[in-house]
Amino acid sequence: MGSAAASPPPSRKPTQDELKRVAAHRAVEFVEPGMTLGLGTGSTAAHALDRLGDLLRAGALPGVAGVPTSHKTEAHAARVGIPLLPLGGGGGLEKIHLSIDGADEVDPDLNLVKGRGGSLLREKMIEGAGDRFVVIVDESKLVPRLGCTGAVPVEVVPFGARHTLGLIRKVFDGLTGFHARLRTVPAGANGEDSESEAPFVTDNSNYILEMFFVDGIRGDLPDISDRLLRITGVVEHGMFLGMATTVIVANKDGTVAVINKK
Repeated sequence: MGSAAASPPPSRKPTQDELKRVAAHRAVEFVEPGMTLGLGTGSTAAHALDRLGDLLRAGALPGVAGVPTSHKTEAHAARVGIPLLPLGGGGGLEKIHLSIDGADEVDPDLNLVKGRGGSLLREKMIEGAGDRFVVIVDESKLVPRLGCTGAVPVEVVPFGARHTLGLIRKVFDGLTGFHARLRTVPAGANGEDSESEAPFVTDNSNYILEMFFVDGIRGDLPDISDRLLRITGVVEHGMFLGMATTVIVANKDGTVAVINKK
């Protein structure tokens, strides 16, 4: 998995949230004045936003601005004082120098599963547009194969979503233990007064389908990616293949490893 540099363990075993904070702060060390950043979404990325806000208020990172990967991140970044830009030329943005985000899974080749929080499309657009992508995780996110620990999300247009679900199932037809479903939430979570379930709606007003594998995804990942993306109705999936340039891992023994793409 590339070269790694570890920090000495502390005297007390840190909590998982403390590990996330350590990894996030290490990632922020890659940020230089004047950079435009891709700002990730999730509990680990939130620590990076807080640290960036602290450094900006202290005057340590003049000229730094960010492109948020979700409405939640946009609100958080604004709250801590990170200047924001749109993706594209509307605000004079020329390029993204560095993106910082967490991941749900990281395999030995630094391929990722992301988007279990529902922000995968904007994350992939923004993080794919940058020069570097630094991923921050704790040790529990390291897996032998993608899809080992939970859902691999697929963002789809709402129209015909259940038809699209059937087409996704055909991609893995005959695979023992595979199943897929529409992600739902209590209907009230979408602003409705109801105790029933309703489809989860992304920031892009799309739905999320979830794919589950008994022992992870076996096979040619780029080929599987292409087969999914060729399905009409699929917007994007949560496999981030070959995108991460650096992964920062906070281990449960207190060490932090920095793993660079080969």
